[in-house]
Amino acid sequence: TPSAPQEFTATPGDKQVTLTWEAPSSNGGAEITGCQVSKDNGVTWVPADNDTSHTFTDLTNGVEYTFKVRAVNIKGAGAEASVKATPQAAPVVTHTVNFYSNGVLHASKTVTSGDALGANWPDNPTRHGYNFAGWFTGPNGTGTWYSSLFPITADVDLYANWERISDDSPEDDEITTPPTPTYQADVVTESGSVTKLPVTVDRNAGTATVDAASQSLEREGAAITIPSIPNVDTYSVDIPVSNLSTPDLQGTLTVNTDAGNVTVPSNMLTATEGADGAKAQISIGEGDRSSLPEDVRAAIGDKPLIQLTLAIDGKQTDWNNHNAPVTVSIPYTPTAEELANPEGIVVWYIDGSGDVVAIPDGRYDPETGMVTFNTTHFSNFAVAYNPVSFNDVPVDSWYHKAVSFIAARGVTSGTGDSNYSPESKLTRGDFMVLLMRAYGMAPDTSSTDNFSDAGDTYYTGYLAAAKRLGISQGVGDNMYAPGKEITRQEMFTLLYNALKVIGRLPQGDSGKTLADFSDASEIAPWAEEAMSNLVETGMVAGSDGRLTPTRTTTRAEMAQVLYNLLVK
Repeated sequence: TPSAPQEFTATPGDKQVTLTWEAPSSNGGAEITGCQVSKDNGVTWVPADNDTSHTFTDLTNGVEYTFKVRAVNIKGAGAEASVKATPQAAPVVTHTVNFYSNGVLHASKTVTSGDALGANWPDNPTRHGYNFAGWFTGPNGTGTWYSSLFPITADVDLYANWERISDDSPEDDEITTPPTPTYQADVVTESGSVTKLPVTVDRNAGTATVDAASQSLEREGAAITIPSIPNVDTYSVDIPVSNLSTPDLQGTLTVNTDAGNVTVPSNMLTATEGADGAKAQISIGEGDRSSLPEDVRAAIGDKPLIQLTLAIDGKQTDWNNHNAPVTVSIPYTPTAEELANPEGIVVWYIDGSGDVVAIPDGRYDPETGMVTFNTTHFSNFAVAYNPVSFNDVPVDSWYHKAVSFIAARGVTSGTGDSNYSPESKLTRGDFMVLLMRAYGMAPDTSSTDNFSDAGDTYYTGYLAAAKRLGISQGVGDNMYAPGKEITRQEMFTLLYNALKVIGRLPQGDSGKTLADFSDASEIAPWAEEAMSNLVETGMVAGSDGRLTPTRTTTRAEMAQVLYNLLVK
């Protein structure tokens, strides 16, 4: 077997360590086929990223790890080289935001550079005879207006702006009904043009509306930011239906509010029933907890509950379009327990009957302080906490995060007895179930056209739906072979077909093609399109210059593939 790799070094970073080495002085009498690395002193081994380097990510800062590397040939694994390293967090740059009201420091907040204050934004100050009208970098409403959603990149002093209730302000003992103060929303187009639109506030209804229906918003993209407004819990934007009815995706419109952010694609209303009209109104606001079943209310607790609605020319419309997912972000401050197990932070879709369904890609992003998810329909959505663990998935395993993530969202429930069986080979039937659950595709409940070997079991309805949607044509003779171990090229082809059906093929350019891999000739003709796309977009990276298309897949590897796609 090969001798130990030479010049083995470790470079620590933030939650990661990069290993580098040089080839062994001896190949042991046979060609070296690859290298393996370990982060736990040789207890577990994984294939290295390439022949001379590997980066371990998702490590714990401040913990010393013992890393090892060894070369492999047909005779087996060779001698090991070892090095220790401790990942360390990068220096955190913070800024101070001071809030002044009437010449007095109202609040002072510290924030990481580039982050928004979000939920840490201070409460609005009060002043007798005046209505608070926002925070500005200059006194009396001069300078730049700031909201809780603005990224902070330097120390800044903000000053409260006030609007007098009337010219003859009442004495302290008088009571008067103040008029609604004036607010404006910022509209920034993709080309960089900035305009302001008035915000209409209905304090009795608790709503704020921006009418952009008469604006010529660029289809390539725009963002509308509505300021924080006291006693308002629902924010709406009116825009032309034509801006949301392009034949295909041309751009997006983002609506930023204190309740959350919504990014809608330009083809949101294309081929959508009930979308004929001139003006669309998209609303995001606080959901009605009293309408939920008691067990759902208890599970949500005080976590955010939002409602998304669509109206066309003033008429409520049930929107559902699998070809045009909408991205939603909700400000959220996790508990200490949740921060330690962020994979358990989920988003629930709550239907009209009060039933909850986990959104597969709902996740908490610590960099933005937001819970983000994609949806193809509007309804009530809530943040929840649903941690799931398995006896055979150690917290320090390379697949722990991925398995915990998909299990918390109901994509998998394991194999029984609180086990997941990560090293077990994955069958074609199991993969189809997990794939369709991960992308919210329901099984067919009554199908007369299914594969002849679909049987009557847990995967039967999923196979029928996959056949109907064109995700799988089977293996021939109307057979699917659900009990057969799935190969990598089969897995990636089915995955590619599913993403193509729902219009969510990955984007990006890895700079690689199939020609960059030494075993590309082993890819079956029917898998070339899928493998080529996933390689070119960076979703499949291979190992040691190989794609191993005919190798079978473990349940742990499948979990990692789905996790990578769902959080991308």
